Amino acid sequence: MRHFGHIPPPVRENLFHQEPVAFDAGSSARTLSAALGATLYSPATRPRLADDVAKQAGRGVVSMVLCLEDSIDDGEVTGAEENLVRQFAELDARGLELPLLFVRVREPAQIPDLVHRLGPSARLLSGFVLPKFTEERGVAFLEALTAAEAVSGHRLFAMPVLESPQLLHLESRAETLAGIARTVDKYRERVLALRLGVTDFCSAYGLRRSPDMTAYDVQIVAGVIADVVNVLGRSDGTGFTITGPVWEYFRVQERMFKPQLRRSPFVGQAEALRASLIEHDMDGLLREISLDRANGLLGKTCIHPSHVLPVHALSVVSHEEFSDAQDILRPERGGGGVMRSAYTNKMNEVKPHRAWAERTLLRAEVFGVAREDVGFVELLTAGIAGITD
Repeated sequence: MRHFGHIPPPVRENLFHQEPVAFDAGSSARTLSAALGATLYSPATRPRLADDVAKQAGRGVVSMVLCLEDSIDDGEVTGAEENLVRQFAELDARGLELPLLFVRVREPAQIPDLVHRLGPSARLLSGFVLPKFTEERGVAFLEALTAAEAVSGHRLFAMPVLESPQLLHLESRAETLAGIARTVDKYRERVLALRLGVTDFCSAYGLRRSPDMTAYDVQIVAGVIADVVNVLGRSDGTGFTITGPVWEYFRVQERMFKPQLRRSPFVGQAEALRASLIEHDMDGLLREISLDRANGLLGKTCIHPSHVLPVHALSVVSHEEFSDAQDILRPERGGGGVMRSAYTNKMNEVKPHRAWAERTLLRAEVFGVAREDVGFVELLTAGIAGITD
């Protein structure tokens, strides 16, 4: 699979200076953690789950989470597990190219049990999402995953969700973060990415952000995100990929504030796209995606297919970013120094900007580099046109 792989090759060639690389479930953890993109969640109770997964693969989705936790009722768990086993068997029989598939469990014991019940179709499983992750809960989850992997002989990754009240509350945050850091470092080879449970953060204070606001406008939430990145997202080799929080809205809401999308990128026929994005409250999502990246997050939890393409389009590296990153990382620049960018609009300082440049080139690998005259609007328009019903 590859990002924008649902777009015809001639169209991709016109969009990209450097096309996204192909990858699969057997690719390196470094590649997969950067390539997760918009991870689409789906309740494991859906009766035609196999059809849903196949359909979303054809729409450009490269990672999905099939949820046995908060998205389903407590009384539905047994039926949902049985449904998962049936649907995985059906997917295995079809032999299709599938997204990376993860299962969000409730308890550690579900991990080896599900792997055993899945049988041969467990080879389609990339790993498990571990809810309300703390040191105390996390060790049991990761030991269960390690045991299941050993029995199955199939590589399994963990994606812990950071969403517990202990992490949110100021008096316990530092200790909780330190415990999480110890745990994920011990099991580093199994942890693909860390996910942020912002809905649970808001719940602890009876809050819910409106579609006019991003997670970063809710100061309690913004503070937690900053602390998580501070401890767990460092670029010194100790950090992990941390993904952006879920955007909850996908229907028209009554607006209080003006749209946040400038008109200038949407000229001519693209004005209709701007109107559609605003109508469906997507301008708030676009702003939040931009703030995710500015704050050190990559990828995003998504609960609606309409959110996937905006996340991917805004993850593509611009030609200007690519040019700067390449200049900074030239071998002859190893000693440091400062230079004017090739676009003559900024300063590139080699040593301070090196970590940014390395991350940018990794993102360029998996999401591609846009041509000089191609921006978000062109990428999103082409992505929408490439969707098959």
